[in-house]
Amino acid sequence: MKNHLIGFLMNFWISFSLALYFHSGEREEKCIIEDIPRDTLVIGNYKVQRWDIQRQDFLESAPGLGMIVTVKSPSAEVQLSKLYGPQGTFSFTSYLSGEHFICLQSNSTRLVALAGSKLRIHLDIRVGEHFLDESVVQAKDKVNELNIKLEHLIEQIHHISKEQTYEREREEKFRKTSEGTNSNIVWWAIVQTLILISIGIWQMKSLRDFFISKKLV
Repeated sequence: MKNHLIGFLMNFWISFSLALYFHSGEREEKCIIEDIPRDTLVIGNYKVQRWDIQRQDFLESAPGLGMIVTVKSPSAEVQLSKLYGPQGTFSFTSYLSGEHFICLQSNSTRLVALAGSKLRIHLDIRVGEHFLDESVVQAKDKVNELNIKLEHLIEQIHHISKEQTYEREREEKFRKTSEGTNSNIVWWAIVQTLILISIGIWQMKSLRDFFISKKLV
C-alpha cells in the first residue's frame, strides 16, 4: 500500500510542469516569464518545427536550425545564454526570487527580408524538478527503488516548502505596500479636509468683510 501511495505521488510530481507551444518568426525572439523562488533548479525541454510551404504543415523537425536560449534574472542579469540545436534541454538554478525571463530565438543567418519562415516551438518547463533516472531505478531491487523514490519525494517536499516561504514573502511585501498606500490615502483625505475647511473659513471671512465694507451688517 505504501509503495502504491508513493508511486502515485511520484507520478503526480513528475507530471507537474508548464508545457506549451507557440509560433515565432525565424529570427524573432519570444520570451516567457516565470516567477521562481531563489535556489531553485529549472529544467526546460524544447523542440522546434519549421513550416513547410509545399506541405502547408509543420515538419517534425528543423534540421540545421539552432536555438539561442537566454535567461535573465529579476535583476536583468543574463544568467544563461547558449546556442542549442533544434531540440534540446537547458537548465539553470535561480539565485534570486522573482520573475525570470526565458527567451528563445533561432540562429538563422538568412536576411530579415527572406527569413519569413514560421516556427512552432514546443516548450516544457519544470520548476524545482529532479528527474529520476529510470534505468538506474530499474536496475535496483525493490528496496533501493523505494529509497530512490523517497529521496525524490523529499526533494519535492523541500521545493514546496521553499515555494511557500517565497509566497509568504510576497504576501508580506504586498501587505506592507497596501498598508503604506492606505496610510497615504488617509493622510491625503485629512489634508483635503483641512484645505476645504480653510477655504470655507476664508470665504466666510471674505463675505463678512464685504458686508461690513458695504455697511450691510
